[in-house]
Amino acid sequence: MEFRVLGPVEVRAAGRRLEVGHAKQASVLAVLLLEPNQVVPPELLIDRVWGDDPPGSVRNALYAYVARLKATIAAAGEPEVKLSRRAGGYVLEVNEEQVDLYRFRRRMEEARTSADDERAAVLLTQALGLWHRVPLAGLASPWFDAMRQSLELQRMAAQLALNDAMLRQGKHTLLISELAGQATDHPANERLIGQLMLALYRSGRQAEALRWYERTRHWLADDLGADPGPELQALHQRMLRTDPALAGPWSAGRDAMPVPRELPADVAAFTGRTAELAELDRLLATGTEPADRGVRRVPSPLVISTIGGTAGVGKTALAVHWAHRVADHFPDGQLYVNLRGYDPGQPMTASDVLAGFLPALGLEARDIPVETEQRSACYRSLLAGRRVLVVLDNASDAEQVRPLLPGTPACAVIVTSRDSLAGLVARDGARRIDLDLLPLRDAVELLRTLIGDRVDADDPAAAALATQCALLPLALRVVAELAAARPATPLSELASELADHQRRLDMLDAGGDLRSAARAVFSWSYQRLGNATARAFRLLALHPGPGFDAYAVAALTGTTLSSANQVLDTLSRAYLVRVVGPGRYGMHDLLRDYARHLTTTHDNDVERQDAQTRLFDHYLHAAAAAMDTLFPAERHLRPRIPASANPVPPVSDPDAAQAWLDGECANLTMIAAHAAGNGWPSHATRLATTVGRYLGVGDRYAEFLTLHACARRAGRRSGDRGAEGTALIGLGIVAQRQGRVEEAVRQLRQARTLCHDAGDRYGEYRALGNLGMVTFHHGDYEESADYFQQALALSRKLSDRAGESKVLAHLGDLDLHQGRYEQATQHLRRSLYLSRETGYLQVAPIALATLGAVSLRLGHSKQATGHLHRALALTREIAHAGPSECDPLCYLADVDLRQGRYPEAASHLRRALAICLESGDRTNQAHSLAMLG
Repeated sequence: MEFRVLGPVEVRAAGRRLEVGHAKQASVLAVLLLEPNQVVPPELLIDRVWGDDPPGSVRNALYAYVARLKATIAAAGEPEVKLSRRAGGYVLEVNEEQVDLYRFRRRMEEARTSADDERAAVLLTQALGLWHRVPLAGLASPWFDAMRQSLELQRMAAQLALNDAMLRQGKHTLLISELAGQATDHPANERLIGQLMLALYRSGRQAEALRWYERTRHWLADDLGADPGPELQALHQRMLRTDPALAGPWSAGRDAMPVPRELPADVAAFTGRTAELAELDRLLATGTEPADRGVRRVPSPLVISTIGGTAGVGKTALAVHWAHRVADHFPDGQLYVNLRGYDPGQPMTASDVLAGFLPALGLEARDIPVETEQRSACYRSLLAGRRVLVVLDNASDAEQVRPLLPGTPACAVIVTSRDSLAGLVARDGARRIDLDLLPLRDAVELLRTLIGDRVDADDPAAAALATQCALLPLALRVVAELAAARPATPLSELASELADHQRRLDMLDAGGDLRSAARAVFSWSYQRLGNATARAFRLLALHPGPGFDAYAVAALTGTTLSSANQVLDTLSRAYLVRVVGPGRYGMHDLLRDYARHLTTTHDNDVERQDAQTRLFDHYLHAAAAAMDTLFPAERHLRPRIPASANPVPPVSDPDAAQAWLDGECANLTMIAAHAAGNGWPSHATRLATTVGRYLGVGDRYAEFLTLHACARRAGRRSGDRGAEGTALIGLGIVAQRQGRVEEAVRQLRQARTLCHDAGDRYGEYRALGNLGMVTFHHGDYEESADYFQQALALSRKLSDRAGESKVLAHLGDLDLHQGRYEQATQHLRRSLYLSRETGYLQVAPIALATLGAVSLRLGHSKQATGHLHRALALTREIAHAGPSECDPLCYLADVDLRQGRYPEAASHLRRALAICLESGDRTNQAHSLAMLG
């Protein structure tokens, strides 16, 4: 039996709630529970329940209430719990672990004496999880009012202790939202305000922390006529002087920090740039070398080395080469990103960059905040106290860079850009290094390193080649590759050929010598390429993603797969496209920019639009085919994609479908962003809906959010309310998984309205089902049941038997939690039948596991074990069903626990915990930890 007073007074036995009677009878039980195993005199009972003005027949009423409570407890059939009359009063004999209040206090004490903050946080979380709304809810008397106040103070003490434990673990960023809500509810609790200020300060949000202090100071003065206490005042002063002791620790300890090593490979045959490398070394040493009198200088808040210069001059090569040289100075790792600031496609946003940096620094993907400002604060927090080098390559402007700047002097940032980035210099203290062309001597030396002795044999020709390449390192490398491909051709002949082509080509206005070099190299191979391949080269510049294969080339150019492979092979051999992975090709800045110019010059708007439409159709169709392979039973929930006229990758096998989606995830994300903002809104919305399930089960929350945010914008701009609603469903699902319950409910309710108004009944069904899930996990069972019933009615109206199966499984789980076992069994058996009939097997393990739990609650251990083993076996047969193992494993552990098989129970729970940690299932993670404890 279980007794609850931390909420409405309740008695539960075998998973169902027992009747405790009206408020006065429940009050008698509450007094006895608060004095367990102690004789409570009738006079004390009367005083606490009725207060100073009891009715004349109060003793008769008390006897009647005790008799009814005694009968209720006896009927539960648990001999260890007994209510009896003793000399001097009444006594309720009960194990204190059966009363939620005493379990709460025990976990509080264990947490207080624990030397391990992580364990203390788990214990305190478990303790607070025992609370259900207001304690002793509905019981009225002066004594109960005082007791309620005392219990609320105990709850607040537990919450404050949990906050401290999490702050000591370095989890300040994750705490901010919760602390802000607590501080709003308790504006006079200075310890709580201090915790919020500290969390904000450690997350790089000093101004907000100081504003909370001012807000609290004004509130205390206006309402109480008092000033903040000395501890809060002292914290405020320490923040004003940026006391280093306030810096937060890393959550798992320094030894557990992930160390990212993201630098690209060092540049082969790097030549020259001696002065620039020396200047970078000097800037790195600034603030760390001994000053006069042996005192170390205080590091400047932020040193940024911005390497400017025209395209192809070697900015990236210098930055990467120097970063490798000084990597040992940054033992906590190196981060690198190509911001694509001057690519024809969409530049990287700071938000997308942070979505990649945060997991590299140790943050779980499911914990990545949604807003750019929140991501940036989290990034600064994770870098606090660490020595990390950040390389930001190809930045377009200062605003693209600023959210990516660390807030700690131990980190260094190097930025490359064609722009002067004056804003960074003026506002953020950046130091500029402007690159000029290579000196002729260094240019010839680079050719010598790349080509070999042929340069020594014909030094004047090498100098001519270097001059014809405008002394640009990139052009020099392209020419060196061509020379290496023709070892029998003298350099003088190559120089003559190149000069002849350059004389016959007009200089391009934009890009100057750089584009001339690219054009010369391309024209050199033009006759070998032929018109078809030359056109393909032009159109490849229209691809917004980072890479593509022959299928994408076939779609873009309107050719066969065989022709597309020939295109790529020819371009590769001509050194216009470089291989960056098996079957993957990438175009360099130089050549992509030139190809963009060519397509603008030679192709009209209609041709370019048709080419990109073919490309987007290709990705949409291939994604739909892959999803149909992986999730065939959910085909009706995805948009119908017309058959493609172009060849599609072979994705009919689940492994191949998974591999294609994994490999193309970056392309799909970037294409959705490009399509949403450049006239293809339908492609953006359909792409998000098509691959949303794949991204969700793979915990690719960053890509999920990007795709669905693009789809929402596209739907709103085009007036497609159904598409906007579908995108909001996806955003609501992620908000729920990341613990933002109120936001999830708001988004899903808005999505339901939009889908209903648009006549999208499937979208409305999905919104209702997800609203049921959110409210269920939040404990709002009545509201959850209402949403599920509406979803069930709609699925039946749509004849969606797979959807009906899913809703019935959730209703069965809801029945289980409310003790309606017969109804749960009916719902779950019907769900199983429909899942088998429709082939929607992902639902079957859920229904089987819940059936096992129902059998266990009814005392049928053998039957429960059978259901649970079948559920486990089925999850291991179904792709993407891994997280579904958690429920059957936890229920099997429950069976073992009840039968004394503790090692077996622990084994099941450790397996469940590992799955939860991998998949980000926090609900089952907490459940597994609690059962292990």
